[in-house]
Amino acid sequence: MNWKQKIRSLAPLGVALAWLAVTPAAGAATLSAQDIINTKCVTCHTRQGDQVNRLQQRKTPEGWLMTLTRMRTMHGADLTTEEVRTVVKHLADTQGLAPSEAQPARYAMERRLNTIEQHKTEQFGQMCARCHSGARVELQRRPMAEWEHLVHFHVGQFPTLEYQALGRDRDWVNIAFKEMVPYLTKHYPYESKAWTDWKALAPVSPAGRWTVAGHWPGKGSYAGVMEVAAGASADRYTVAFDGAWADGSAMKGSGQALVYTGYEWRADIDIGGAKMRQVLALDGDRASGRLFEREHDEIGGDLTAARQGSGARVLALQPAHIRAGETATLRIVGTGLDGEVKLPKGLTLIETISRDQQQVVLKVAAAKSAPKGLKPVSVGVAPTATLAVYDRIDYVKVTPDYAIGRVGGNGGSTPVVQGRFEAIAHSAGPDRKPGTKDDWAIGVVPAKWSVEPFDDTAKAEKDVEFAGLMNTDTGVFTPGGAGPNPKRRMSTNNAGNLNAVATVTEGKKTLTGKGHFIVTVQRWNNPPLP
Repeated sequence: MNWKQKIRSLAPLGVALAWLAVTPAAGAATLSAQDIINTKCVTCHTRQGDQVNRLQQRKTPEGWLMTLTRMRTMHGADLTTEEVRTVVKHLADTQGLAPSEAQPARYAMERRLNTIEQHKTEQFGQMCARCHSGARVELQRRPMAEWEHLVHFHVGQFPTLEYQALGRDRDWVNIAFKEMVPYLTKHYPYESKAWTDWKALAPVSPAGRWTVAGHWPGKGSYAGVMEVAAGASADRYTVAFDGAWADGSAMKGSGQALVYTGYEWRADIDIGGAKMRQVLALDGDRASGRLFEREHDEIGGDLTAARQGSGARVLALQPAHIRAGETATLRIVGTGLDGEVKLPKGLTLIETISRDQQQVVLKVAAAKSAPKGLKPVSVGVAPTATLAVYDRIDYVKVTPDYAIGRVGGNGGSTPVVQGRFEAIAHSAGPDRKPGTKDDWAIGVVPAKWSVEPFDDTAKAEKDVEFAGLMNTDTGVFTPGGAGPNPKRRMSTNNAGNLNAVATVTEGKKTLTGKGHFIVTVQRWNNPPLP
């Protein structure tokens, strides 16, 4: 895939988030969801027996929010904000997706903006994912008649569809009806065993104490305890978080959460004065997803959690690597961390700095002769975690290897979208040859960061000078203002075509890794699903 194809595949993901607000607004809805549907939706939609026409669909909470918002903005539906929230909750609970159905496309809900989608077929990508992400389709379930309605909607709402790129070179309408509708009906059906089985299960309340661990590009790892308590109404919860970053600085906050469909956790939480969001998938006593800033969804990181008292688990090793011949402090994060700590051969415990059921902090030494590779670490009966024991770094990769940032600011309503990069050290393995099957990743290592022109055109246009600034220590690139910029040729904006360059010092050697980074135009729209 060349860089132009990457831009086309990723452009739909470079959008901001219109949020499913957790905290109720003033003037909460007084009608039930069914009453709202019966009184306000049937003014346009007809009934078919006990069902309202066009509601034979299943979607995520974000998907239903997009539908209800479109009804208000495009069709004048007389719905208050609280009524929209009430109906979204009802529809997500009764006509949602099973966890297994949502899992493959969770990256869209979790705002993983630099995901490059891999479509099942080339035709799906060209017919369904050239204007928005494929995930928006994959997070829906419809019977054949509703997939046909969706085609009609696209042609009616976007009449130039057939004449745009990847549409003008084919019989778009006939392909859509005769090939894509059967394909979508087969792969994303309205009725499924997964959904039937999920609805039959009793929901598991998330109330309790949870151990949390995560990693945040540009800031590092963190861990702590999240206290979840039942709120004033069903599926609403209060959240309190007490943790610390890897450098020891405090990470505390509180907020509210709402659970949709029995497992879709959405929380608004203030951490250290920053307004954050959690998008998690609950799985009984486990949870995973992402924590990110409300106004800058690119700023955030992975989060995993386990309910305390639910058994012995290791969620994370922080850091997850150690160099042979050196001493390091390791933090093991999990639940039920009783029993003996077993370290890999060649590692010696110097001191137990602190220990409880949720964290074990150790000072360890790795002998120069310690076996190299990905080695197990365990605490009592908890499943093992993996520690990378290495003696040298052979090469460095930058992650993400392709990313999009966006200009903005200038006092407008479109904030910049940063690029946030990390350097991942790798070992070439026993054969000493980079790029072969025995290579393995060591982990995130400190680097010095810079940017360079991606090609001769970028050099001639002075993209490095105008596109923005790279923080040399953190790998965070902040794009420039939206423009126009009179200092640039033709007074264009501050877009750029760059490489993000990580420089790692390895003994007397200097290793570099590069990630392709496009700085492009503002994020003009703000859909819940890109």
